Amino acid sequence: MTRRTQGGLVVAAITVLALAAGALLMASVGDTSRQPAASGDGTATADVGKLIATFSVVGFDPATGDLGIAVQSKFFAVGAVVPWARAGVGAIATQSYANTAFGPDGLELLASGASAADAISQLVASDPDQELRQLGIVDARGRAATFTGQACLPWAGGRTGEHYAAQGNVLAGPGVVEAMADTFETTAGDLASRLVAALAAGQAAGGDARGRQSAALVVVREGGGYGGHNDRYIDLRVDDHAAPVRELRRLLHLRHAQLESTRATRALEDGDHALALSSAQAAVEYHPEDGATWLILARVHVARDEVAAAGEAGRQALLRDPWLKSAALRGLVDKGLIERLLQVDVFARLWESLEAEL
Repeated sequence: MTRRTQGGLVVAAITVLALAAGALLMASVGDTSRQPAASGDGTATADVGKLIATFSVVGFDPATGDLGIAVQSKFFAVGAVVPWARAGVGAIATQSYANTAFGPDGLELLASGASAADAISQLVASDPDQELRQLGIVDARGRAATFTGQACLPWAGGRTGEHYAAQGNVLAGPGVVEAMADTFETTAGDLASRLVAALAAGQAAGGDARGRQSAALVVVREGGGYGGHNDRYIDLRVDDHAAPVRELRRLLHLRHAQLESTRATRALEDGDHALALSSAQAAVEYHPEDGATWLILARVHVARDEVAAAGEAGRQALLRDPWLKSAALRGLVDKGLIERLLQVDVFARLWESLEAEL
């Protein structure tokens, strides 16, 4: 065999391997017969670099009026693109080759009285690239609708039920959406917890066929934001993480702890010591490693004249956040509370052992 013939065989072998690798890569995103082809009429074509391949669930809680979205994707910072919501109006997930104008435009349609289905119809009708889009919408009456364009990369589709819509594209299979929908329907708790549970079920069923990277959770409530000045009751993002749903759930626990702490403080101010205690205990359960939650529990016990329990809660606060002593000496912690806690030996001994930086 000549050197030239050997070289030709090597080139041929490399070519075959390259073609096989390309075929395997395309197979990883499903049935490529549904991938949009190049178009000469000015419409968009598939560009994997712009693809928001993801799965999401939008939902409504009739008990509270809360509206929200949870989403995960193998895409950096998916929370900056997919979720849109407004209290008393609706919640929207716009994905696939996402048209972000669907967010604000869709909310305006809902605010003007359109149903979720009507809003989708109007949004899609005005978009020349509608077959690249995927949408899920729930309105303030709990009516839900979902849309998947024919050019979305498979597996792609959605399912609606009472007060929710679940959808996704470039998924491991239809079981991802089915798992999200079934879990949302059967999970108890507040809307945020149900949304995250649905997202976790979708991931457990295979999730995004390409992997995972980011997640987000948005729940809106009238006056539910910081200081009551906006509707961002829960607004959490995991932009880049190996296990984004797990991290999102951890962040949700922190937010729940914050909300319960605020509820406990307000209940104390209103003289409702029973609610204050249950809320403070819930805050500690959600975030037991935060000294601030334990300090609020100590304050509640003091108000209830449960001095021994207050001392132990205060000790737990100091164990987790020794800087609380410095904060107290600077007047950043209620002086009367510290004086009461110092009457309990377990707190007093730990307090004396800590050095304070002033």
